[in-house]
Amino acid sequence: MDIQAMANGHPRSFGPRWLGGVSAGTLILALAMPASAFAQAAQIPNTATPGTPAQVDPAPAQTAVVPAGQPVDPAATMAPPSAPQDIADGEAAEIVVTGFRRSLDAALSVKRESVSAVDAVVAEDIAKFPDQNLAESLQRIPGISIQRDGGEGRAITVRGLGAQFTRVRVNGLETVATSTDGASANRDRAFDFNVFASELFNSIVVHKTAEASLDEGSLGAVVDLNTGNPLGGKTGFTLVGSAQASYNDLSENTRPRLAGLLSYKSPDGTFGVAVSAAYTKTDNLELGNNTVRWAQARFDSVNGTPCFYTSATSAVPSSNAGGTYRPSAACNTAALAFHPRIPRYGEVFHGRERLGITGSVQYAPSDATKISIDGLYSRFKERREEKWAEVLLRSNERSIDLVNPTYDANNNMISATLNDAYVRTEHYLRQSKTEFYQLGGSWDQDVTDTVRFTAMGGFSKSTASIPVETTFVFDNRTARNYSYDYSDMFQPKLTFGTSVTDEANFQLAEIRDRPSNTINKFRTGQLRAEWDVAEGFQLKAGGMYRRFDFQTEGFTRDAVVCPTLAAPARDNVIGAVTCSASNQVFAPGAVYGLPATGLGESFTLGNAGQPAGTTTTWIIPNIDKSAALTNLYGRTPVIDPGNTRAVREEVTGGYFQVDVKGDVLGLRYAANAGMRYAHTAQTSTGLNNGATVTIDRTYDDWLPSMNVALFPTDEIILRGAIAKVITRPTLGNLTPGGSVDGFNYRISFGNPQLEPFRATAYDLAAEWYFAPQSILSVAIFKKSVESFPVSVTTSGTFASTGLPTSVIPPSSPAASMVERPEGWQISTITNGRGASLKGLELSLQSTFRFLPGFLKNFGMIANATFVDSDATYVQSGPAVVPGGALVNVTRTETLYGLSKRAYNGTLYYEDTKFSARGSVSYRSPYIDGSSGTGNIFEGYNSTLNVDASVRYKITPGFEISLEGTNLTDNYRSRYTDLDANRNYEYNHFGRTFLAGARFKM
Repeated sequence: MDIQAMANGHPRSFGPRWLGGVSAGTLILALAMPASAFAQAAQIPNTATPGTPAQVDPAPAQTAVVPAGQPVDPAATMAPPSAPQDIADGEAAEIVVTGFRRSLDAALSVKRESVSAVDAVVAEDIAKFPDQNLAESLQRIPGISIQRDGGEGRAITVRGLGAQFTRVRVNGLETVATSTDGASANRDRAFDFNVFASELFNSIVVHKTAEASLDEGSLGAVVDLNTGNPLGGKTGFTLVGSAQASYNDLSENTRPRLAGLLSYKSPDGTFGVAVSAAYTKTDNLELGNNTVRWAQARFDSVNGTPCFYTSATSAVPSSNAGGTYRPSAACNTAALAFHPRIPRYGEVFHGRERLGITGSVQYAPSDATKISIDGLYSRFKERREEKWAEVLLRSNERSIDLVNPTYDANNNMISATLNDAYVRTEHYLRQSKTEFYQLGGSWDQDVTDTVRFTAMGGFSKSTASIPVETTFVFDNRTARNYSYDYSDMFQPKLTFGTSVTDEANFQLAEIRDRPSNTINKFRTGQLRAEWDVAEGFQLKAGGMYRRFDFQTEGFTRDAVVCPTLAAPARDNVIGAVTCSASNQVFAPGAVYGLPATGLGESFTLGNAGQPAGTTTTWIIPNIDKSAALTNLYGRTPVIDPGNTRAVREEVTGGYFQVDVKGDVLGLRYAANAGMRYAHTAQTSTGLNNGATVTIDRTYDDWLPSMNVALFPTDEIILRGAIAKVITRPTLGNLTPGGSVDGFNYRISFGNPQLEPFRATAYDLAAEWYFAPQSILSVAIFKKSVESFPVSVTTSGTFASTGLPTSVIPPSSPAASMVERPEGWQISTITNGRGASLKGLELSLQSTFRFLPGFLKNFGMIANATFVDSDATYVQSGPAVVPGGALVNVTRTETLYGLSKRAYNGTLYYEDTKFSARGSVSYRSPYIDGSSGTGNIFEGYNSTLNVDASVRYKITPGFEISLEGTNLTDNYRSRYTDLDANRNYEYNHFGRTFLAGARFKM
């Protein structure tokens, strides 16, 4: 069955002849027919086999259009509002399904009529919930959780598997949308849903189990995003529009959100055209604190006890630099404890502008032929600006005198006073733009009454460009009496003893600019054929070609204003600056940068959750003045080897599938089984030692799958599925080049010979459709991952890698001290042992029609997902000797991105005029990746988001609305070290309210 086409509101022309028998054409009617048809369908027991829409004529003239993300006018396309709304006791009355309830019916029909495990969000469910983008619409599906960046949903996980394990198709064509939102650009297979406004789409279908006819490449799910189709609409013109004002209570600004759709369907129903557009602008703030991880290190002195001497036997301390470490109780305790590397408070500004346009043309000269052309364009622009005040303990502990340190039970130095501290203020600016476009076409043709085919093809391109990613740094490297207190781990008190509001105390010491560009391109061609061999027996076969091109280029204009060692002149010295001969020690008056006087601007921190006594006003570099003085943007950029790479994958293959239905001993069933073959030709390119290296390889996958549905009664469906599935390796891991992190002393190499993630997936489910818009379901699932790439980390010298020192970022500490006693962490990826994942999904959706009076207008949706997994990792654990190397630790934990528990609940009310909804979404903690600096993993603590909306129809074609997101102003809590739960970052984004109106004519 073509689930995508049906969710999109138009059956493929050949579908009805094979799949006859669904009562009242449930699936088609769910999206296209008036509410009166729903009323009739609600009273007729469903005797259909899933995957079998009934024989229906093309959508009649009175059929409702479900425009992309816009509300349907029930007065124009459904039964009159005066029609009965429920069935009284003992009476057979017509049920009129409108608004949100109608979208629930449509989504349940998609689920019910599929043999495989499918969930959907349809039409008004997307448009009428306060969702800023598609990720937030998807989080209400059982088993799906989202990850937010800048207060908006960005990526999804399905049944515990992260974004890289999910494949996304737009109008049937696989693609990748890449954005630069959040803290970093997406340079991988993950799909950034924040690129698109939810208004552009009229359905989302999530395939949780595999079929041979479904595109391969997913251990998690295949997600179909579908734009509108004009032939599913009413005859003549349809115009829908909406306008909202969006207000954020943290940034205290108001910005617009606009959407509209214009469609036309010819009187004879053979031609249709539709165009939709959506525009959103937001200017929001993120306020909070950050540690940039925790680390171990040796200090200059502790409570007056020197930790370094001029020699092993000398009685003369070696202050601030050099010398020999001499063990003592105070120095050892401090050295082995974990302290925040860069404790800081700050503000992050997120300025976003999102524009999307869709277009569709459809021509159906006869019942046997339909031709569709669909186009989509999206532009996502972001301006991210960060302002921080911090102390740079990282790599500078050697010069710091430690006073009154205190420790907790997790070996954290939770408070201390620092002298000769490296006080720093930063001003960061990134300007980025993502452009996505796709053009695709399909030809559906009935050759005979029993044979039909679909030809489909198209291309897409996603470009994420960052022309500016600039940081300017003011340093005061001899500051005194700085204190931090992490007794409240996630809301610390940070106090600067030396004035941070006086430019005279600072020097402009570092500049960075890291422009980059990432391009993803897809070209796809498919041919699918079906043959109805006999009643209840169908053969499917098809072939496909898909080419995926990924390319990313990174550059740096990083520089230190003055070298941090008395060394020969280097290209990165700016201006005629004379560095102090002894500026390793940074004695008062040492020159390590340009005078900051005249280059700064004042900043005052707002509500970041800081306790009383925290410093909240400081000077930061003015970017325009500092760039002009240093001629930053006139400097020739240098290639960043670690972020310059490419991958090309050409996939050819095909599938064969058998679909059957019937009954055995009175038990109805439906099933499909088949084999999918994929041949992958992979080319990986990267930079190693400054030279371009290209590696070619090929591999083949045979992917069998089977789905079975049984029907003990008309209301109960039992499902089972088993399949071999794959996800191709992470793009960053395939590069034959290496990258160098000179701040954390880490080197990473890729491995173009990595095997794909391969797994066997098992699913069992039971569904009870006990009333209209209602379901109680339970599903259990398991994935046995046979191959799972793992990181291997060792300690060694930089020289042992064979890399030239020129690849070390010039503004990093390693540029002036290439080798250090602790050595470098050298990481690569290899094919490791497998992993396992298992889980349980529970879902309940119900109306309250059984209640008296107005209470019958209430309904609820609730789901819960419980997942666990086992994967073995090798992590770099804490050093056990002061100044010693990190010790590798083997741990068995969950897969990255997996939350063990997720809950979603919605309570709604809807009558003929007024509707309201409230939603709660909870996600338990999860590991996000390895951490480094001796911490075991890092990730996010639990999140709880509350959203709500109310709507009122002034006329049948005009309504007003008020919506709110993140009503509890939930803080995002990120941790480093799974066991100690050390604060990585703790920040919030404020509440967002939207007031607006919608019309249809």
